[in-house]
Amino acid sequence: MRVQDVMTTDVSTIGADAPLKDAAIEFVQRRISGMPVVSSDGRVLGVVSETDILPKESGERRGGSGFLRWLVDPDDPWINRRFDAVTVGDAMSSPARTILPDRPLAEAAKIMLDEDVNRLPVVDLDGALVGLVSRGDLIRAFARPDEEIRREIQEDVIHKAMWLNPEAVDVTVTSGIVTLDGEVASEADAELLPTFARKVPGVVDVRSTLTYRS
Repeated sequence: MRVQDVMTTDVSTIGADAPLKDAAIEFVQRRISGMPVVSSDGRVLGVVSETDILPKESGERRGGSGFLRWLVDPDDPWINRRFDAVTVGDAMSSPARTILPDRPLAEAAKIMLDEDVNRLPVVDLDGALVGLVSRGDLIRAFARPDEEIRREIQEDVIHKAMWLNPEAVDVTVTSGIVTLDGEVASEADAELLPTFARKVPGVVDVRSTLTYRS
């Protein structure tokens, strides 16, 4: 599966010059926790989230005894910049980490984990916003039926990616656990197929009894 298969296309956006209060109102009304900040031509400039607004609720620029000091280092310049923020552009995280729509979901998941972000703006080759993919979108993909997983492994992995005969490999999926059985052409194929299968969204584990001819 690709990012474009699960991304949201009805995305709330905001301009960098908008008052920070407008972002907070949008979060409440749309029941979202963050959104892309875009230019007049739709290019992604950054991302603003609840975390970027939270320093305003501390009531103190540095130190103090408010609840925020338990969440972040009060002397961190990150918190002070957001405490002083008036516009969305002042508070947003920039540049935004983005992803192209044709990238695998596994890549999106890796970026989210490595960068510790909850969402990724999806952009075209010109950097214009075309959608948004979130951790929730990835979880929904992970929860898809076993038959969909089996079909993707047979069609996209075995046939299209590895150019193998799908009829030579028996694929079964039970509760996300994939079993591969059959004979492939080489030792490399026998090693690569389980590796590729593990990257398919929804796969919990792969168990292989594949043999090879040479």
